[in-house]
Amino acid sequence: MTSYTVSDAPHHFAELTIGHLLDFEEIGRGSPELVTGQENLDRIVRWVHIADSEQVGRFLEGGECVLSTGLSFRSSAEAANAFFDQLESVSAAGAVIELIDADGRPDDDALAVLRAAAAGRQLPIILLSRRIKFVRVTELAHQELLNRQLARKERVRRAHETFTQLSLERAGAEDIVERTAELLASPVVLEDVGRRILTHADGGQDTTRILREWGQPGNRLGEGEAGQRWLQTPVGLRERRWGRLVAPGRTADDEEAAQIIERAAQSLTLARMAERDEQDLLFQAQGGLIREIADSTELDEDSARARARALGFTARGHMVAVVVRIDRSSATDPTSLQLQERSLLQLLVETSAQHRCTTLAAGMQSGSFGVVLALPAGIDEDTALKRVLTGLPHRETTVGVARSSTSLLTAALRLESAAQVAEIASTLDLRQRLYYRFSDVRLRGLLTSLADNQALNAFAEAELGPLLETEDEEMLDFLELFLSHGGNKSAVARAGYLSRPALYARIAKLQDRLGVSLDDAESRTALHVALLWWRVRGRR
Repeated sequence: MTSYTVSDAPHHFAELTIGHLLDFEEIGRGSPELVTGQENLDRIVRWVHIADSEQVGRFLEGGECVLSTGLSFRSSAEAANAFFDQLESVSAAGAVIELIDADGRPDDDALAVLRAAAAGRQLPIILLSRRIKFVRVTELAHQELLNRQLARKERVRRAHETFTQLSLERAGAEDIVERTAELLASPVVLEDVGRRILTHADGGQDTTRILREWGQPGNRLGEGEAGQRWLQTPVGLRERRWGRLVAPGRTADDEEAAQIIERAAQSLTLARMAERDEQDLLFQAQGGLIREIADSTELDEDSARARARALGFTARGHMVAVVVRIDRSSATDPTSLQLQERSLLQLLVETSAQHRCTTLAAGMQSGSFGVVLALPAGIDEDTALKRVLTGLPHRETTVGVARSSTSLLTAALRLESAAQVAEIASTLDLRQRLYYRFSDVRLRGLLTSLADNQALNAFAEAELGPLLETEDEEMLDFLELFLSHGGNKSAVARAGYLSRPALYARIAKLQDRLGVSLDDAESRTALHVALLWWRVRGRR
């Protein structure tokens, strides 16, 4: 088994440890005596906590260094043992105990009691025989923790910028692995699915033994000498893994290093995808044709079909515009979004080919792409769409479909319509369809397309004004409940778990606030349109 261990690599990402606390000048003033746990001084300190209570365990969550004067347990071996037992049970990092008598001199009796109670324990226990300022220790420790956290974030930020630049420069795998090893100060190996080494970098370390033993039978690849799992991450898109990036000497619980190696894997995936120039150029050329169709008034149907045919697209009797929108939050990483978009486009093109559909693809706005599908003869349009779109991850995407056409020019121009449908459908509270047309989004679709219309804005504010002025969300929610049940009071009472008297009182209050009768069908319609538009606008 490879014997390269974490300790062989420099601690480029050092955490605050008990050993670091012992180096504090303030603790040095207390004449510190390390009575046990000498081999565990590298325990990571998550926080520093001052405590004298015998029930200290209930205040801790693990990783704390506890500062104490021992007043509640220093005179009793049994109490001291119980105190240390609690610290160990919650995985405290260590303990610093000041044992001073009332005159400020070392409390020899207490020192003897705690030395005996600490004997044989793995927990680092430091006894102080001179007075120190605990508040100064906590201040220094917490400042160290904050500084290290900020430095860690800065290193990760710089690493992110490094890999972004490498991606922009279309760097090869060798350059990416080399820079990853430099950032980690550790060897890095890129292997394929057969565990063959594709490229590696030593990170300033001797990798002779690692590389020699990498492919040997019985080598428990991925573990160090003490059984720590090496830091590693798969490379390639989720459904198409083609390799693995491994950092011998870095462990899987190193969060900062994990972020760096995951970012490196993304860059390698992008680099591998960029190598497929032929496919990329084809998509670019197809997208260029679609943009020309949208912008030009001189391109005729025959010319468009001839050019599309040269790009692998065979126009047929029915062609339909499809837009796939990737659902994302504001925190979505742009690199991950780009990878996902390219993966889904490739998947859709391949699936279409399997079902005898040809495709003409184009990128839309970031996070979405469009495809003109030429459907095979003899197959119903919905059947063909279901076959092609079933493989998409529908919890992550929304698909908009425009009306089909026998004209390539018309089908290409309808990509904009399909994009609007996908955008509108993505705002629906419940999405159960494989794909959506304008007929599926109906009034919500119309209102979404008019979201910035000033006349509609004025109409909604006039209808809902009394509720909007006070930002009465509770009453808006009740109005929405009432309108969604068509004013059926029995249904509203059941859905809202309201008694009849409570329901009538709430309806009366709502009518009084709005100044209209909810029994009037036209009033309900106007309010429903205004409220639906208000919700759609807020969601956008």
